[in-house]
Amino acid sequence: MIKKIVSAFFTILVIFTCSLPAFAYEPNSFTVSAEAGILVSLDTGEVLYEKNIDQKMYPASLTKIMTVLTILESERYDPTAKIAMRADVDKYITGTGSAVSNLKVGEEITQLDLVYYVLMSSAGDCAYLAALHYGDTVEGFMQMMNDKAKSLGLTGTHYGNPVGLHDEETYTTVRDVRILTEYALKNETFVTVSSSSRYTVEPTNMSGKRVLSTTNFLQDTTTDYYYSYAKGVKTGFTNQAGRCLVSTASYNGYNYLCILMKCPNDGGKREEFVESKELYRWAFNTFEFKQVADTENPVAEVKVELNWDIDHIPIYIKDGFVTILPKDADTSTIKIVPNIKLEETSVDAPVKKGDKICEADIIYAEKVIGTVDLVAGSTVEKSTFLGVNFDELWRYVKGFLGSSAMITVYCIIGAVIIIFIGMVIYLNMGRTKKRKVKYIPYSDEKGNRNHEK
Repeated sequence: MIKKIVSAFFTILVIFTCSLPAFAYEPNSFTVSAEAGILVSLDTGEVLYEKNIDQKMYPASLTKIMTVLTILESERYDPTAKIAMRADVDKYITGTGSAVSNLKVGEEITQLDLVYYVLMSSAGDCAYLAALHYGDTVEGFMQMMNDKAKSLGLTGTHYGNPVGLHDEETYTTVRDVRILTEYALKNETFVTVSSSSRYTVEPTNMSGKRVLSTTNFLQDTTTDYYYSYAKGVKTGFTNQAGRCLVSTASYNGYNYLCILMKCPNDGGKREEFVESKELYRWAFNTFEFKQVADTENPVAEVKVELNWDIDHIPIYIKDGFVTILPKDADTSTIKIVPNIKLEETSVDAPVKKGDKICEADIIYAEKVIGTVDLVAGSTVEKSTFLGVNFDELWRYVKGFLGSSAMITVYCIIGAVIIIFIGMVIYLNMGRTKKRKVKYIPYSDEKGNRNHEK
């Protein structure tokens, strides 16, 4: 009885926590003018701010994130090997308005230098040079880029050129840019290049030493937009795409990724840098790590079968759960909701402590902020008697007797019985008719009728 009361208490507790007040992660001290954007914790994956993340957008030079990733993952990539500027690059880039490297035809640079030119300086001619070198043709390279997008699950993305020049066939979403960037940040070379504010290209066969500068003013100390905690990743601009920026920032153990697309381009203040800084400051000042679920207290109980002495066991969260929440968040209002109905669920013994029972969503402000595994809190052995498990045997018998095969047998037996009864009735009716023979009197030789007396 006590176990049933405890189980009911935990069930009521889970249901009660479903009525939490909502909390919206919206900055109230500034406005984000970008048409689409996101701010996400790189530590926990928690989204602190989002706007139109699935809306179709033009990426401009954010395209070069994929361009560089395709270079770095190519079997032909060799950072120290030389690559020469080609004459046929000119026909792709002339008149587009794209930034260029000013490399001369035949001028050789290392392939690592090429990556810096494309990602850090956003040189369009070098992007086409990479396409022709690593893909044999521009079309071949675009196929490589689109194949990679597909493999990463970028369902709202397609590339029509390696630069990001405006093209109806070049589009993406903030959600996809996030997935792509987080993947790219796993590549050490990509991180190093995108985080650099300056890079020196050593003298070539046709030019002297050059110093490349980043287009991301957040990490350029010579600009008014410098933000000491920011690094990379890529800028972008076309008239149709507006001002775009993908960046990261780290402070005091917290790491964030910010993506803003189609910020206004009024010729004055660079909103993509200003608003990214505002979002980072808001995150650093407003949020903190909080442990919202521990492994010491049971979440609920689950019914156990095949044990004569124990009918319920407690279940616990397997690993503690830490996430990013507002500093003033009341963690006592966080709910842990199993993804199954525990009151309708049972597990069969034997059960070992730590065995996974199910999963549960961690919910705060009516939003799922994570998923955890729930595990058995104790070990329960299967009950046996003289080596025979009668509970399991009876369950097997019940299952067998109720199986479809047995139901068919029952039907056949029933039909045979009905036929048998019918035949018995029919035969009995025949015998009754034979017994009902009419008596006809007979006459003797003198013609007198004789009657039995």
